Amino acid sequence: MSIVAPRQLPLPLRLDDEATFANFLTAAKNHQLLEHLAAAHEPLNRFIWLWGSKGAGLTHLLQALCHQNEDQGLRSVYIPLSAHQEILPHILENLDSMDLVCLDDLDQVAGLGNWETTLFNLYNQLAESGTRLIAAARQAPAQTQWQLPDLASRLQAGLVFQLHTLSDDDKLIALQLRARGRGFELPTEVASYLLLRNQRDMTSLFTVLQQLDELSLEKKRRITIPLLKELL
Repeated sequence: MSIVAPRQLPLPLRLDDEATFANFLTAAKNHQLLEHLAAAHEPLNRFIWLWGSKGAGLTHLLQALCHQNEDQGLRSVYIPLSAHQEILPHILENLDSMDLVCLDDLDQVAGLGNWETTLFNLYNQLAESGTRLIAAARQAPAQTQWQLPDLASRLQAGLVFQLHTLSDDDKLIALQLRARGRGFELPTEVASYLLLRNQRDMTSLFTVLQQLDELSLEKKRRITIPLLKELL
């Protein structure tokens, strides 16, 4: 299988250009995690399992790591296993030439025999080549039900970190940071209103923020609470 640069991969493997460390605001509890990711080239940090709730920022973090590697001239690949019905297990083959492999939603292929076998082989190949493997899931490895005992033991042997969600104050700052990255200022009162009237995970909040930006451009109106009410 031929692996190309992440930005050239066909959907659903395309990286979000906005998923960078420059706009990744995280909770103070996650600072130790970020330190370990920065030192992931060390032998003991070759495999890291990240877990957290929806909207905690797992996908953003994995894609930011891929962007960072790309900027350093290193080869990386991001594969969302939530798309396992659209892609085949052989997408995990021949990845040992990569510097970094990021597997998102890893727990979604637990119990799927063909995926587990290929994942087991991938783990062994990457361990031999020294390629970093960073996986993300909604739960810790010990809580994930794998059919292959050998795969389960390997996945539980790495470093495990929970990615903690942001506080409401941090979410407000994250919204304003993302808005600034899109080229506009988000008034605090508008951000606060959005937090009170919408689903509170960052994925949903960022989606509404993008829609609000597009509506503002379409109607040539400033971003205000009345405009947000119109959207919601």
